[in-house]
Amino acid sequence: MSAQIDQNGPLAGRRALVTGASRGIGTAIAYRLAMAGATVVATARTVEEGSNPLPGTIMDTVNIINGAGGTAHAVACDLTQADDRVRLVAQTRELVESIDILVNNGAVTFYFPIKDFPDRRMRLMLEVQVIAAMELAQAFLPDMIEARCGNIIYISSGAALHPQKPYLPARGGTVYGMCKAAMERFSTGLAAEVYDNNIAVNSIAPGLVATPGAVHHNLITDATKDMQSPVEAIAEAVHYMCCANPQEITGRVDQIKPFMQEFQLQPVALIGS
Repeated sequence: MSAQIDQNGPLAGRRALVTGASRGIGTAIAYRLAMAGATVVATARTVEEGSNPLPGTIMDTVNIINGAGGTAHAVACDLTQADDRVRLVAQTRELVESIDILVNNGAVTFYFPIKDFPDRRMRLMLEVQVIAAMELAQAFLPDMIEARCGNIIYISSGAALHPQKPYLPARGGTVYGMCKAAMERFSTGLAAEVYDNNIAVNSIAPGLVATPGAVHHNLITDATKDMQSPVEAIAEAVHYMCCANPQEITGRVDQIKPFMQEFQLQPVALIGS
């Protein structure tokens, strides 16, 4: 049986904002939440084909969801720009009033050793992966608190873990790991703050997924093939978190494979595949 939208699914009536939803993990998460009945606002910089060397756009994501019988909206946003982030919040409110699921998946990543790291690129990474994620949480938390319903999920990375000896040759991922580690700590701290408000906050690291971005950065090789997880796995984990009791699944910082094993989850086929 092919993947379908269930308008009466476990997330019916919920509204989700997914950043970085033009391709890869973000698109998969948008599909899975829509399949469970959520209304999805997909945001990223890439709106139409040809504006980015990588394949995929938010219009593609939204058209597939709507074409399958779901409800989705596209809002263009460059998360590096403070004004764009303000506009994203305003347009999201115009479209769906507010959200009760926020998936911070958007990222911009550069690899340089610290001694060579360009200041501008470091600041871009901090803007997208740390500042933007915090601002979006701040923008929608009052609504979640009032409704006593909410899920905030940060897509992290194993790069957040401290390197262990024997050290391997570095790829220049120190700033990337720093950003991810910062947001893992933000997630656990926020989870404690809003626990009594029935809001769950979690971080999960997808491992190595053969997304267009991972291919672009040459992360997919014969040597790494056993480390890979399907994009459907992270989508399923996010779906599970959003359906779970928010006071039972919160404040977690997980790697995808142990999480899937702990809750006996299996990836499901997604619309558009």
